[in-house]
Amino acid sequence: MQLTNHTASELLERLNSGSISAVEVADEVINKIGETGNLGAIAAFDPNAYRVQAEASDRRRAREEAGCLDGIPLVLKDNINTADLPTTGGTGALVGMIPAKDAPAAAALRREGAILAAKAVMHELAFGITSNNSVTGPARNPYKPSMIPGGSSGGTAAAVSARQFPAGLGTDTGGSVRIPSALCGLIGFRPSVGRYDGEGVIPISNTRDTIGLIARSMADIRLLDGVMANRSASESKSRDVRSLRIGVPRTRLWENLEPGVEKLADDFMTRLAVEGVTFVEADFSEIWELNDNTGFPVALFEVMRNLPAYLEDAGYGVSFDDLLAGVGSPDVKGILSSQKGDEAMPEAAYRAAIEQHRPKMQQIYKDYFKNNRLDAVIFPTTPLTARPIGHDETVELNGNQEPTFPVFIRNTDVGSNIGAPGISLPMGLTSGLPAGIELEGLPDGDDSLLIVAASVSRYLNDIPPPTL
Repeated sequence: MQLTNHTASELLERLNSGSISAVEVADEVINKIGETGNLGAIAAFDPNAYRVQAEASDRRRAREEAGCLDGIPLVLKDNINTADLPTTGGTGALVGMIPAKDAPAAAALRREGAILAAKAVMHELAFGITSNNSVTGPARNPYKPSMIPGGSSGGTAAAVSARQFPAGLGTDTGGSVRIPSALCGLIGFRPSVGRYDGEGVIPISNTRDTIGLIARSMADIRLLDGVMANRSASESKSRDVRSLRIGVPRTRLWENLEPGVEKLADDFMTRLAVEGVTFVEADFSEIWELNDNTGFPVALFEVMRNLPAYLEDAGYGVSFDDLLAGVGSPDVKGILSSQKGDEAMPEAAYRAAIEQHRPKMQQIYKDYFKNNRLDAVIFPTTPLTARPIGHDETVELNGNQEPTFPVFIRNTDVGSNIGAPGISLPMGLTSGLPAGIELEGLPDGDDSLLIVAASVSRYLNDIPPPTL
């Protein structure tokens, strides 16, 4: 079995036993990236620097000084600061820019011996879900390279799915970790906002942004979360599924699904019901109008404050106007350009979202969990599987053309707006493409959600790796 087929936890077991070395892992990763370069997943990678770091890891292990992630290679989305590789946000004005220091989240991983070996292609400035980036070229879905991998963390998902790396980091504002994980057959964890240190990340919204995890096993999610959240992975145990109560809010979240996605979701829930999970059919339909008045007002108003502040702090000498001039993707340029003119998001709409709509949403969600005595809610991560690269404006769903961005974020948006944790699990393949099912918890209920996810993930069908 090739080492690149191993999960991070499996690699650690072999590294700690001495049956493999970090250098051997590095050599296989380097080869794998070379073999699968057509996927366009990698934005920056220095194989020589990686091998030097692997040699240092082997020396630490020989001295019995290895950290809990020592020698494990990870890929980071290209908006998370690293002091040894460029952090560009996939945009033209920041090409080649190397921050002065790691983001705190990256530094936490390095302290435990992880090797941050590469940066991944992303939707430009994280403003989209296709990862069809006009500056870098598109990232591609390993299951069918003519299809999108999702986004905006599409390169990270493609790299992990293609076995270039065992796991990686993305960021999630409206679904950007969970969506590509679903479309690429992976586990994607968006924590509650604030669980991980979010400094040193090219931002959209301080209210909605969070770093997230992409991996192929729950063990890896729990391992990385333990480091990132500075808590023991052993705190996330498992439960008897017969004790679980999971809400099924049908309005919007279960409507107009691609037939194959719907069948996979129904089959998974049937297996869980047979094992004793209690499903509670209950809606929170009053949340939707509030949600529609929250997401874009928050994201568009905050990006015009957060992004210029990042540029100033970085000291690159790049202004917001310089940044805008270097944007190559028409969809991203259109969004950001609109916020400099008469179409800019009014402060009144933002204040209403932050001070009225969002708190009401959070209370509705809290009451929904309390009144129904729920451990989580469940729904398909996306209502459809991957669509062809280039369908940036509309995609086909059940015979109709739907707007690409809204249809893909439809199910992930509420949790993003209220700061809740969500985890997308791979259900299987339909017509050769992966689909995901999401479990979502209450804000700051991450540990409980991870326990639920670990408990039900045992009943997932194995998903075959992509044929590359």
